[in-house]
Amino acid sequence: MFNEICIYEAKIDKQDEIEALMKEVAEFYLSQPGVIDVKYIKRTHRQEDFNAVKEGKAPLRLTRYIGKVTYILHWTVENEEVHAQVSKRCFEKFYKRWNRCLITIPIFLLC
Repeated sequence: MFNEICIYEAKIDKQDEIEALMKEVAEFYLSQPGVIDVKYIKRTHRQEDFNAVKEGKAPLRLTRYIGKVTYILHWTVENEEVHAQVSKRCFEKFYKRWNRCLITIPIFLLC
């Protein structure tokens, strides 16, 4: 199996648009041969600080977003070749719409 974790920083005023786009992209991914799982996640909490982690305190819920909203994609495919093929198709189909919603280039972690 091959995994990608991608971190997106979206414009605050584009939350509805990007969340609808994420649903559409997830359906697209899942329709492709070799794609095992797809999850988009919105960041909703943060740690107070490292001491809070050591003390076992619960994370703090985000009550407002300043400058950006962070989303994470985690998807699993059969192998690197499937990842390359599906990524290319997705890029060709959705790139312009993604680009309108983001404030920076996404961070891709492949493993």
